[in-house]
Parts: sequence; structure tokens; C-alpha cells
Amino acid sequence: MRISEVDHVADTLDGVRRTTSAGLAQWRYHGRVVARQLDDTLLAIRAEFDYRDAVLRQFPGTFSLPARFAKHMMVVADLDGGDPGAIEDALVAAWELQRSGG
Repeated sequence: MRISEVDHVADTLDGVRRTTSAGLAQWRYHGRVVARQLDDTLLAIRAEFDYRDAVLRQFPGTFSLPARFAKHMMVVADLDGGDPGAIEDALVAAWELQRSGG
């Protein structure tokens, strides 16, 4: 998956807008982070703790949890080697979480 494909998914999510900070993309729903680009291949995605635990178990080659995100409702997706469908599902789940005020 590429950043352009993340853009495409985000474009389908009502209210999500793309911004950039320090040259890296961020997608926000009414100011609340849905996802943010960490570098060319990694994407931090907002995730409830239970959802995060589930995708880490189901897709260990796609998602990881660096120590700096352990206390946060975030999971990191590998855009190069990860499962595009799982990443897309995580983006939609993040949008739904932010829409609900989570």
C-alpha cells in the first residue's frame, strides 16, 4: 500500500481531511487524528485498545506496537509489507472511533 492509496481510502471517509506536518501526511476527522504518516513505509493509526490487540494478533506482519505508542490508542501499520485490506479496515475503524468521540 502507498500513501496515495491511504489518501484514496481517506477520501471515502466523510469529514476526513488531509494535512501535512514536517512533510508528512496526517488525516483528521474534525481535527482528531485518524492516521499519520511516520515515514515512507509506516503509518500510525488510531485504534481502541481491544481493536489494537486483535489486529496485532491477527496481522503480526502488518501491525506493530512500538514502545512509544504502548500507552496510546495507536497501532503502526507497515505499508510496504502489510495486508492492504487490514490497513484499510483499520483506517475505517479509526474514523468510526473519532466520529463517535472515542
